[in-house]
Amino acid sequence: MSASWLDPFYPVLPDAAWVARIAGQGARLIQLRVKDFAPHAIRTEIIKALAVAAAHNCQLVVNDYWREAIDLGVDFVHLGQGDLAGADLNAIKAARIKLGISTHSLQELDDALAADPDYVALGPIYQTKLKVMPGAPQGLARIGEWRARIACPLVAIGGITLDRAPDVLAAGASSAAVVTDIVMSDDPEQRARDWIAATAAWRNLATVISRA
Repeated sequence: MSASWLDPFYPVLPDAAWVARIAGQGARLIQLRVKDFAPHAIRTEIIKALAVAAAHNCQLVVNDYWREAIDLGVDFVHLGQGDLAGADLNAIKAARIKLGISTHSLQELDDALAADPDYVALGPIYQTKLKVMPGAPQGLARIGEWRARIACPLVAIGGITLDRAPDVLAAGASSAAVVTDIVMSDDPEQRARDWIAATAAWRNLATVISRA
């Protein structure tokens, strides 16, 4: 599969209000990762985020909540390894929902590939502030190893900053997922615009390849 649909800048955001802030800057691909919300509030956040994404021609990926994604007509879901074990993959595929899956080891990569994902995510590439990880950072070399093993696009995540993004993309990632470098920025909107500008070369290259 061509990676041209997978933008090199992939912000992962905690609610619909954040989606609105960053989609408004021109982001083409955003993951909504809602945590610790009541069930009815989760549906509301997804509905709001879908409307915002559609208004800005932005691809929305919903983390974890595949049942709500099916019910609400979401077209992309991301599952972690824990979520993957309990997900109804047949239902997801029947709903024509694209699928991204997190991986942290070769065994998890094998498990992910068995689900025929539309992309695989690898992390953490660097030490991350977001959560405690069970293993050491993967590093740039592991990106190349994963790239050689898979046919689908590869998303790198974990500790990726604007300064590190060129190395991550040059190492073989199709896209750099970013959390804290956006949401903890003093000026998230400007930071998003800086990311979009900094990743333009990879975005343009993907467009050229897709037209070849």
